[in-house]
Amino acid sequence: MIDGIIQKGIGGFYYVQTKDKIYECKARGRFRKEKITPLAGDKVKISIDPVSNLGMIEEILPRETELTRPPVANVNQAVIVFAIKQPEPNLSLLDKMLAMIEKEGLDSIICVNKIDLDENHDADQIRSIYESAGYPIIYTSTKLSIGLEEIKSRLKGRVTVLAGPSGVGKSSLLNAIQPGLRLKTGKISQKTKRGRHTTRHVELLKLDIGGWILDTPGFSSLELDSIEEEEVPYLFKEFNPFLEGCKFNSCRHIHEPECAIKKRVMEGKIHPHRYESYIQFIEEIRQKKGRY
Repeated sequence: MIDGIIQKGIGGFYYVQTKDKIYECKARGRFRKEKITPLAGDKVKISIDPVSNLGMIEEILPRETELTRPPVANVNQAVIVFAIKQPEPNLSLLDKMLAMIEKEGLDSIICVNKIDLDENHDADQIRSIYESAGYPIIYTSTKLSIGLEEIKSRLKGRVTVLAGPSGVGKSSLLNAIQPGLRLKTGKISQKTKRGRHTTRHVELLKLDIGGWILDTPGFSSLELDSIEEEEVPYLFKEFNPFLEGCKFNSCRHIHEPECAIKKRVMEGKIHPHRYESYIQFIEEIRQKKGRY
């Protein structure tokens, strides 16, 4: 059998990059019976039909990491791309994405794209919120070639998922990082002020600088279905140093007295925006579980 990695899956076919070439493959029926869906990023073993030259996925190796939105496997880090304008940044969505990625134990980098449009220096507010939470921030502009070398240095030698809403410039950013990809780019809808989807599926792309990157379809919302209420405090990384300081072990950091998290918010050690997002997450999860 031949070792490979799934680059993308379309219509029941999987495109597997091996040492020498890319093979179009089907997956064994037993994966469906076992309720296992092959994902972009999966390391696999395939067999090749010598007549048709088509492949068959025989084995999916154990996954080091797995994300559900976007559905990818074996990534080391996530670069979350938001535009400073066109479309306007949705920080609640950003916080949800960070929480989902924290749950999987991945490193996160926030990329603020289209920085050439930042006439009012709004990006400084985003930096103040998220750098204090412990996230690296990179400003980029494909139009002015800002931040591209810094992004490249972060991608080199790693398997990275590139995620974010539609229209924020992910495909343009990838085209700038590695000319020749010629990924489709979209324009912002004048009616909705949202981006149009240009990436239709999750795809693993090999980078000339070394490493892989997963380009993913954009989206405008994200549900917290896979997160339990008691997990939420641990998914805000700036909370972690203080969680043992609460008076009550069951503290939810909302109404309880002598709460270390609320104290740090008052002291300015936790940004109010992040604390407000935390409360929103708890409320959303409780509503879905019918706990109100």
